Amino acid sequence: MPELLTNLASLNYTSMTPIQAQSLPLILEGRDVIGQAKTGSGKTAAFGLGVLSRLERSSFKVQALVLCPTRELADQVSKALRDLARTIPNIKVLTLCGGMPFGPQAGSLEHGTHIVVGTPGRVDDHLRKGTLKLDNVNTLVLDEADRMLDMGFQEQLEAIVAAAPEERQTLMFSATFSPEIKAIAKQHMRAPERITVAETHDASSIEQHFYEVSDDDESKSGSRFNALRLLLLQHQPESTVVFCNTKKETQDVAEALRKHYISALAIHGDLEQNDRDRTLVRFANKSVSVLVATDVAARGLDIDALDAVVNYQLAGDTEVHVHRVGRTGRAGSTGKAFTLYNVNERYKVDRLEQYLHTDIAPEPLPPKELLDTSPKRPAMATLQVDGGKKQKIRPGDILGALTGKHGIAGSQVGKINVFADCAYVAVEREQVDAALKKLGEGKIKGRSIKVRQLQGQPTNSRRLARRRANQGDRGKRS
Repeated sequence: MPELLTNLASLNYTSMTPIQAQSLPLILEGRDVIGQAKTGSGKTAAFGLGVLSRLERSSFKVQALVLCPTRELADQVSKALRDLARTIPNIKVLTLCGGMPFGPQAGSLEHGTHIVVGTPGRVDDHLRKGTLKLDNVNTLVLDEADRMLDMGFQEQLEAIVAAAPEERQTLMFSATFSPEIKAIAKQHMRAPERITVAETHDASSIEQHFYEVSDDDESKSGSRFNALRLLLLQHQPESTVVFCNTKKETQDVAEALRKHYISALAIHGDLEQNDRDRTLVRFANKSVSVLVATDVAARGLDIDALDAVVNYQLAGDTEVHVHRVGRTGRAGSTGKAFTLYNVNERYKVDRLEQYLHTDIAPEPLPPKELLDTSPKRPAMATLQVDGGKKQKIRPGDILGALTGKHGIAGSQVGKINVFADCAYVAVEREQVDAALKKLGEGKIKGRSIKVRQLQGQPTNSRRLARRRANQGDRGKRS
């Protein structure tokens, strides 16, 4: 399509990434492809161009289905496909994810669409209720297939693949190539070409540090939690993801950090969708410094310029460790990765040494006197606006309301995110009172709006944490 080539130039696609260079020719030939590549490698553009090149634009039946493990990744993929297709008239991309009303999605399907991007649970719901038909699908994409399996979607994946025509192209992308992935490929793909791309970071862009800690006495400076505090106080990273192995621990660690005045939020599989959106917005717009997450919850998140990663516990799998660490030091920037382990976890360190082909020696922790110092507060704060897309509110409307007469400067406003019924705007922390006053006294789209500053962890998250604690769900994984 000439329109695609013209659009690629306008999107600044001047050269191909390794995954694009190796997979795109095969995809355009109609071959089945397994791409082993991590988030941020450019795989979305690779399969997106293949999907768009095969569309019959005059037919508004579903011709391509892209499955993603999380709503965030599905939203990213949908946006990327729309960007790639913006010079092609009348291409419809529909996102089907849980946490959103079923009825409007069914209505959109009834009106017709070319491409569906969705999570396995919601796509399977539509298939079972007959609102989604896959009879005309010519391309099936399984994006981050390993995470979909990790999240327990195997049954839904099997049902979805079985509903698609046998004569189709199947493209599967996965950060790891586990036995389960091999089994899916063997059963559902036709002579697939496997492409493996090296990690997009190297030792020069990421500093890895390891610390041996004790879990016996959490009051001591050498304990796991205080080691985390010491590292955050010493390095003062603007944005850090702390990885834990269970949902409950993410909640506990985030709450403990907040008790010590460190700006932190937890993200895990039990968060309701609105709380999840709110948490991610605050971390991405720099009004929260630390995101405490499980691997499943953090996979597919679009986090720019991440300064540091902390492995609060070692991952059970060496490849998972590499992918955790790889979330920092991207796109030419440098990052730090800190890993905590106790003496009983030394065997995991030994395994990691073999995998990385390097010697790992524990380093001394920062001086314990740092525990008496105050952490740096985030530069930004988030305001929630009571109105969103349903009220026709756009980012420009909010910016204009903030920066009008007697308002704050545009340079003091950060990211603005507009959702269906609400919007979030980041402002410099020193300007919170002025921004609240300006928005509270003014109008957006001709009507008065309610606005408040977001602080602490969402209420629903605390309730879920208490419920899990009462149920004795200490070891439940995400």
